[in-house]
Formats: sequence, structure tokens, C-alpha cells
Amino acid sequence: AAGIPVKERVKVSQNWTHGRCRRETVLKWKCKQVATFSSIFLMPWMELDGEYLYLSQAENIQAYQLCPDGTSLQRHPQAIFSGHQEDVCRFVLVNSHIVSGGGDGNIVLHKIHGSYSVKFSAHEQEVNCVDFQGGLIVSGSRDRTAKVWSLSAGRVGQCLHTVQTEDRVWSIAISPLLSSFVTGTACCGHTSPLRIWDLESAQLLTCLGTDFHRGAGVLDVFYETPSLLLSCGYDTYIRYWDIRTSTRKCVQEWEEPHDSALYCIRSDKNHMIASGSSYYGVVRLWDKRQTRCLQSFHLSSPTSSPVYCLRFSTTHLYAALASALHVLDFTAP
Repeated sequence: AAGIPVKERVKVSQNWTHGRCRRETVLKWKCKQVATFSSIFLMPWMELDGEYLYLSQAENIQAYQLCPDGTSLQRHPQAIFSGHQEDVCRFVLVNSHIVSGGGDGNIVLHKIHGSYSVKFSAHEQEVNCVDFQGGLIVSGSRDRTAKVWSLSAGRVGQCLHTVQTEDRVWSIAISPLLSSFVTGTACCGHTSPLRIWDLESAQLLTCLGTDFHRGAGVLDVFYETPSLLLSCGYDTYIRYWDIRTSTRKCVQEWEEPHDSALYCIRSDKNHMIASGSSYYGVVRLWDKRQTRCLQSFHLSSPTSSPVYCLRFSTTHLYAALASALHVLDFTAP
């Protein structure tokens, strides 16, 4: 926002608040066909990094250059990062490195500027989620384990800890202090879907919340600060946790008004939260100071697709659905 004139910033801020934007579908891709001739939807994931948008499509991650207007992309990817035999489930972009987990049970590390890449077998089943900070990778899998991996010289790909979670791990994140990590699990075999573990010893530090219904799996988690954490998932709630205040009860919660599971969540680390729903590509904007949803956008109709991933900048919101990437441009009206 630093380079945007004050008058323009006020207009953009009001556009976000009132939901005034121009919508564009900037990329489309085909669903995969399997032997039974039924379509398998891709579950894309993405990251934003300055002038580039990184998007996973099947087993590859592609880097697209954003045009100066922020709304359109260069048609052809500038770079393609490969290495998985099956679809990329999740990936993170940290310090010019991409770390990805795939349906093949492998973790792949790429250096963005260069040919360096490392691949290692991580889990017995698909790697649903990964995070990477401070020379360590954490991963979570369908095999009901979370693991901590070293990336230090001479120990790359060495498993330091294996945590038995008793449940499929859907989401994972390392605390900004690099002292702990949180796992979001399926809430089927274990009654606590949100648990925080010590990064050095892998001991359980605390469980967040109580009385979760069976199946209230946590699909996405996001640290705002070392003590403030957002979560969302199958039970249709966004929850805002302050670990300093209480681990038993969240400090705020917002319910998805149409009773849809929430696949992804992000915040500006201030007042705004964006969430992606499981039906009809619904993106909602929330203001932490209000109890009701601020704005909602339906991006897929008539076919229904979850919003698998969303990211936003000061002026644009990007949402990845099963077969297309959509952009909301809040500078336009």
C-alpha cells in the first residue's frame, strides 16, 4: 500500500467494504479424466510473491507473472516446478524456496532461482499439508502422522520427529516464533482437531477448544502473530484464538451463513478476514469488529466448486477453484 496515493487508498478501502470490484477469470484448466470417464477435479493451491503468482495444477507448480494492473497474468508460466508423481496437495513459498507435499507421499524442495531441488519420501500416504520456517519442514498426512524434517546441511530430508495424531492431518503451520507448530486434524479418531506441539521435542503443548463434534475437521490454519491464530473447517465456523487468554475457548467466532464447510482462510493481520466456502465458489469478507459477514461473492455458477485457496494483496483477491483462477480487482469501480 506504500506506493498508492492516499485518495486512491481510501477509494480501494471503501470498495473492499462495499464489495465493489471487477471480476475476471484469468486462467482456466480442464478437469482430469479417469478410466471410468468421470472427471476428477484438481485441488489447486497458490501463493503470491510480489510480481508472481504460483499455482499448483496437477503434479506441477507454475509461476505466472502478474501484469502491472495486478488483474491479469502472463498467459504462459515463467517457470514450472515439477518432481511429484501425483497431484500437489499443498505447498509453501518461503525465502525463495518452494516446499510441496504430494499425493505420492513425497516432499519436494525447489530453489526458485536455480535448478536446485531435493525430493524425499515423507509419508506412507498423501502429504496433505506442509510448512517451512527456520530450516525445518513440518508435514501432515492422511497416514495420521505429522513429521518434522531437517533442512540443515548434511541432514536434508532427515526426519527429526514423528507425531502420532490418531487422525488425518488436514492443515499445519509453524508458529512465527519457530518454537511450536499447530496441526488441524479430521476430528474422527481424536476429539481435539487443533493441537499445538513443541517443535524441538514434538511433545504436545496444548489442545485448543473443547466439545468439538465428530468430523469437525480443521482444513486451514493461519498464524497472525505467535499468540493469535485463525482456523476454519468442516463445522462451518471461523475461530480466532488468543493463546495468551485461553486455550479452551476462542476469543471470537463467525459462522458461515449457508452452513458450508470452509476450505481456506486468510487475514490482513488487521481487521479483515477472507474465507473460501465448499459450495458455488463463495468467497466471504469479514470484519473482526462485526459479527456478520461483510460481503460475499459467488464465483462459480451453475456448477459448484469449493474455493480451495485464496490470497489477497491490498488491491486484489485471487481465488483458486476446481477449474479456474478468479481475480477480484478492488481498484476498478
